[in-house]
Parts: sequence; C-alpha cells; structure tokens
Amino acid sequence: MRSLFLLLCLVSAAVHAETVPSAPPDDWGLPQLMRALAQVQTSQGKFVERKFLSVLNKPLESSGTLSFRAPDHLEKHTLAPLTENLVLDGGVLTIDNPARNIRRTLVLQEYPAVWAFVESIRSTLAGDLPTLQRFYAVSLEGDAAKWRLQLSPIEQRTREMVREIVIAGRDNRVTSIEMRESNGDRSSMRVTEDTQ
Repeated sequence: MRSLFLLLCLVSAAVHAETVPSAPPDDWGLPQLMRALAQVQTSQGKFVERKFLSVLNKPLESSGTLSFRAPDHLEKHTLAPLTENLVLDGGVLTIDNPARNIRRTLVLQEYPAVWAFVESIRSTLAGDLPTLQRFYAVSLEGDAAKWRLQLSPIEQRTREMVREIVIAGRDNRVTSIEMRESNGDRSSMRVTEDTQ
C-alpha cells in the first residue's frame, strides 16, 4: 500500500494551467489560493519523480506525463524506466502495470487510507478546501507568486504511513509535490508544463 500511495501522491503534480492574475499581497491566503486552483479545468504536464528509500544508496527516478480534468479525473502515465498507468476517475482508481502483469481497480471509499492520500491531490487540484480539511490539517506559506501548502494527516491510520505532504506552486499551478513517510522515506516530484 505504501508504494501505491507514493504513486498517488505524485499524480497531483499534474496541475499546470494558464496563470490567473495574482491578488494583492494583503488579500491573498488559503481561500484565494483554493479559488484560483478551482478555476483550472484542464491541465497537462511532464514529471520527474525521485523516491528516496532507506534501503537504497541512491534514489529511484521515474518520468512521464500527468493530466488533470476538473473536478476529479487524474492520470499519471509513467514512461521510464517502466510503463505504468494510474487513472483516477471520480472515486475509482485504476492501476495498470504491464511489466508486472498487474491491472487493479479500487473503489476509494473501501480503502480509507488510500482515499485520504488521493484527496490530498484531488482536493488541492480542484480547490476543494472543505474536503481537504476533512483529511488534513492545512497550512499555507508564501504568496501567490510562490506558495507552499503543508498537509498533515488527521486520521491515525494515515499518520502511520505519512508524516506530511507538501505541495508547492505558483499562481494556480502546482510545480512540486513532496511526501515524507512516517518511516523516514520520502519522495519528490517536479512538474513542468507541457507546451505541446
């Protein structure tokens, strides 16, 4: 389940969209960020993900493409080193890993810990603060030009796996996602906007 979560967290970096004008610094905060994110209807990007595991001397690196369609459709297509596809459509997650001959479908409400992980991404991308706060204590640093959203799990089951998720961005675009696991492992993803 832990590696499934790592993959899910990194799907969220797909938020790359046209930038909306920034609010004046005095008027900017979490509600304004969520409104800006909620304006994004579709976005695409490319990612490079690095996983730092205590059992390995160097990080595992993968790359591929990401896409988001509001309010709840996410796709992460890993192209290297091996092909893997994760598709979230509503409350259903489909995992397709041809190299390992795995195809699995999860109804998220049947897997509460995975559901919480997915909501860190979906709720952020959709600008859905009430749902995000259902699963996480949320804090925000920075301004519209460069912000950092810190998510600390509320539920004990989630905290046993994840210490925190940090999503950073500019205006209404997510540029990176970092996940720190409770066991000390971590992952980071950098996202660049797809210009094609």
